[in-house]
Amino acid sequence: MSEIIENEFNWYILRAVSGQEKKVKAYLETELARQNLSAFVPEILIPSEKIVELRNGKKVTREKISYPGYMYISANLSNGETFFILNNAPSSLGFLGEGKTKALKKPEPIKQSEINRILGKIEEGNLASFKSETKYLVGESVNVMNGPFTGFVGTIEEVYDDKKKVKVIVKIFGRNTPMELSYIEVEKAS
Repeated sequence: MSEIIENEFNWYILRAVSGQEKKVKAYLETELARQNLSAFVPEILIPSEKIVELRNGKKVTREKISYPGYMYISANLSNGETFFILNNAPSSLGFLGEGKTKALKKPEPIKQSEINRILGKIEEGNLASFKSETKYLVGESVNVMNGPFTGFVGTIEEVYDDKKKVKVIVKIFGRNTPMELSYIEVEKAS
């Protein structure tokens, strides 16, 4: 195997059948390792985020792929075998930007600024691992689902989407008491 020059690595987008991204990634990692070509492809990313939902009063975490059908690959395509494996994997639809045929035409790498934006989004997703698909509005009634006030009903006074929290007014012993709760601690009252 020839010496790999560090600056020859670029990021490319590999298209895959939607829902098969993880299988394609596993196949590529196995096949590249089997043929001792892993050094030419140091990283394969499938951008995803963890979403925490409240179902039947329980927290449920699921993973949602950010860009279904697309994989980001850091690779040195100077080796023809590496290019062939990446381009012809089962459930792979070829590289984005390589034209209509999956011939031996090398794809265009994506800009570093684009990959930095995607990597930043992944890190941000790991830091704030909660994403609510429920939108809360000021004036709505909510049930408190967690903590010492479980079962109380309150009214939303403020919504902090950036912090994933709401300010709720709950009547405790006849007095209006403000509480700041995370999205996961409340659910819309029915």
